Amino acid sequence: MKAVVWHGVGDIRLDDVPEPTLEQPGDAIVRLTASAICGTDLHFVHGTGGEMVPGTILGHEGVGIVESVGSDVRNFRPGDRVVIPSTIACGYCSYCRAGYTSQCDNANPNGPSAGTAFFGGPKMSGPFQGLQAELARIPYAAANLVKIPDSVTDQQAILCSDIFPTAYFGAELAEIEEGDTVAVFGCGPVGQFVITSAKLMGAGRVFAVDAVESRLETARYQGAEVINFEQEDPVATIQRLTGGVGVDRAIDAVGVDAKHAHAGPAAEQAAQEEAQFQQQLQQVAPQGLAGNHGDAPSQALEWAVQALAKAGTLSIIGVYPQTMQSFPIGAAMNKNLTINMGNCHHRKYIPMLLDLIQNGTLDPTALLSNVEEMSDAVAAYQAFDERRPGWLKVEVVPGL
Repeated sequence: MKAVVWHGVGDIRLDDVPEPTLEQPGDAIVRLTASAICGTDLHFVHGTGGEMVPGTILGHEGVGIVESVGSDVRNFRPGDRVVIPSTIACGYCSYCRAGYTSQCDNANPNGPSAGTAFFGGPKMSGPFQGLQAELARIPYAAANLVKIPDSVTDQQAILCSDIFPTAYFGAELAEIEEGDTVAVFGCGPVGQFVITSAKLMGAGRVFAVDAVESRLETARYQGAEVINFEQEDPVATIQRLTGGVGVDRAIDAVGVDAKHAHAGPAAEQAAQEEAQFQQQLQQVAPQGLAGNHGDAPSQALEWAVQALAKAGTLSIIGVYPQTMQSFPIGAAMNKNLTINMGNCHHRKYIPMLLDLIQNGTLDPTALLSNVEEMSDAVAAYQAFDERRPGWLKVEVVPGL
């Protein structure tokens, strides 16, 4: 079968790989009808997301049809349409039973303290073969598949595999209440769905901070007040527009965003763009806020802390590796901020989000910008990585 495979930093390929088989009684094999490219996948391409194992199939977002199930899978059968949660959970440990499925004690073969297990990730996450493939093995399938209602399309469901649940989780961590003023740092796909989620939770005002005009325009379309950090100091702007108070809630939807490595022939140009991007960050950063030598994720956190009102809440859902240690804890403590962060418990939120789509409350496909055939996946990675105008969220379809 065809799959997108990680071979090294900056080196991903569309390869022929063996088809997966049932390995445990709790497994299922799913034929993917849709996958997607996520900003987290770019971290692995760049080498900023932890140690990867060569030969790992990328991708942690998937929708498909069940092909076969193990003897312990009693709630699914071949032919069922399903969405696959990005993080993997056993369904029976104390954490899973409490809804903390990203902190499952049993799913990660590296042990209970190794962290979240998920598809297509680094060594410490399993590793598990990912979902940018024609077929995938799903462990603990009884707990890690969700049936898709007949009225929900694949394009709607693929957005419920990772980015919509992650965004809703981020808005929930921010403790958004009716009338709150919210700042979202990073207007990629997750940031856009954070805006959507904040609106669902009754936010009064939402500020959207980014430097890509097409993303800012999408945020404006959703009703957010946009701030281009290349053109103005985002902290000073937020302070001015809130009468010097700041925002009640801030969400970091950026994570490790430094583009240290690139695949394809545009590598040199992309590297030049990244150097310019980092230089611009330094130029627009308020004095004393250029933490971690201008690293973009630290800068987003610095801005978020400075933009928050006293006793506000900071939510961090942008992905950071375990080696990341820089954080403005002094400034946060001095303002009595509440800080919530972590990996999304996808399985907890997916059924609720599918219900919202089914009953017509919202249609998430407005934020799906591109549908590409798997044969063009590597080129799609490059376009997404370069933040080309209009490339917001990319669906990958086998045999389109």
